Amino acid sequence: MKVQKNNVVAVSYELQVEGKVADKAGADQPLEYIHGTGMLLPKFEAALEGKEPGDGFAFTLSPEDGYGTYNPALLAYIPIDAFKVNGKLMTEFLVPGRTLPMLNGQGQVVRGNVVSVSEDAVVMDFNHPMAGKTLNFSGNVESVREATEKELREGLHGEYLPPEEDGCGHRCHKHEGGCHKEDGECCHKEEGDCGCQDGGDCNCEGCDCDKQ
Repeated sequence: MKVQKNNVVAVSYELQVEGKVADKAGADQPLEYIHGTGMLLPKFEAALEGKEPGDGFAFTLSPEDGYGTYNPALLAYIPIDAFKVNGKLMTEFLVPGRTLPMLNGQGQVVRGNVVSVSEDAVVMDFNHPMAGKTLNFSGNVESVREATEKELREGLHGEYLPPEEDGCGHRCHKHEGGCHKEDGECCHKEEGDCGCQDGGDCNCEGCDCDKQ
């Protein structure tokens, strides 16, 4: 079966950026997606169109075809007080290189990378980490099959289902008795369990937080 719209495609791949491996998926745990539904970069999907299981691929995406060019205007200086909860500065999250979910002026969640932290402000970069990068992909098509009606309706992992809110106000997708992270937070099974907001680390296999 050839790769075409509404097929579930599994690929093993390696992504090299500036001569270094930036991401990869082996044949034992390939990347799976529904082709033609916008789950991956359009040019990535276009490069796999018509291929069959066992076919290899290698292609390069320019920044314009990948995650866009770097925009200096997306570098933001945010007052340090914005990172206080109940008067306490959440220092454990303010680590250069860490990605944090933030709300923009329209109430939408955007991800920013902590660049630096000073006494008065935090510098955050809201460009995609791969913005301005040339992406070099290589790999193999592992399998191709038709998507089920449920997968087309709900997504491979329930990602098309409308998000629900847990007891702490986090938005989470629940599917097949489980859940997964959205916006960097953990979806709790029990209402009122707000460990994440107290600085705990998420363990979303059980959808709970390890409180500190």
